Amino acid sequence: MHIQLIRENMNRPLLQRLSFSLLLLTLAAIIQQGALDRLGHEYTEAGFKRALVVFALSRGLNGVISVAQGTEVAIEPVGIGLNFKPGEILDPVNDLVERFSWVMLASSSSFGIQRVLLDVMAAPLLTYITIGAVVALLWVLWWPDRSLVRVRRLLCRFALILLVLRFSIAIMAVVGEHFYLAFLEPQYNESQLQLEQAASNMGEANSELQPPLANTEERSLLDEAKRVYDTATRSMDIESRMAAFHQAAANISEHAIQMIVVFLMQTVFFPLFSIWLILQLLKRLMRARLEWIGHDLPGRQATPESGSGAV
Repeated sequence: MHIQLIRENMNRPLLQRLSFSLLLLTLAAIIQQGALDRLGHEYTEAGFKRALVVFALSRGLNGVISVAQGTEVAIEPVGIGLNFKPGEILDPVNDLVERFSWVMLASSSSFGIQRVLLDVMAAPLLTYITIGAVVALLWVLWWPDRSLVRVRRLLCRFALILLVLRFSIAIMAVVGEHFYLAFLEPQYNESQLQLEQAASNMGEANSELQPPLANTEERSLLDEAKRVYDTATRSMDIESRMAAFHQAAANISEHAIQMIVVFLMQTVFFPLFSIWLILQLLKRLMRARLEWIGHDLPGRQATPESGSGAV
């Protein structure tokens, strides 16, 4: 029983090295194939396009709100002329939409930075360096030597850190997109539809509030009566227009904030959390003692002992 336990303890380092070697070879194959890089680039491109679409939508909303704020309505109840701007009630919403467009611009820039980092990590030179680091790790793992142990440990730390950085950006992009599909996509689709509908409704309201073009020709009594009737009709309809602006303001505010939450979660909070995890992993790698470097395999250690016993 004691002999069997000794054999198991002797075989454990060998199994650990075999498992670690298999993991390194798998990572090298993934790097060489480039499937993870392509997937990360595809997901990042999809997020970048979503952010650009919503940024363009926010600028369109800002435009129609600005038009509504500058549109004057002239009515003449009982012969008294009044001019006012019903779009002024949208001033707080316009401020929110401007900040919303800033967030979308920052989100688009975040996706653009991720795309550049993916291109850098997938560059042929860095790929060759990473594969060379994997080969160096395998060499240190299977050909231990008690000389230059400090240099070997430094080489191992460099190789492990390079592997972490090589896969971190692509994994961050893939996991972030799956997080979006699982939790944020329904909210994004609903908010995009509502914002597009609000922009369309406000554009129609702006066109209806535009005053008719003045006619320089002489107007008959019938034309003057028609003008008075149109003015009275517009004055009666102005209350419904104000209610429509109020409803549009509420919808835009709600769904703009929902969009801000969606893109802040995907482009700010999730990347920051991922960076924190990567930094924690890098700290552990830097502090790792790597005591197995310079230790011979069990089979190699048994040979001198058996030879000294025979002598």
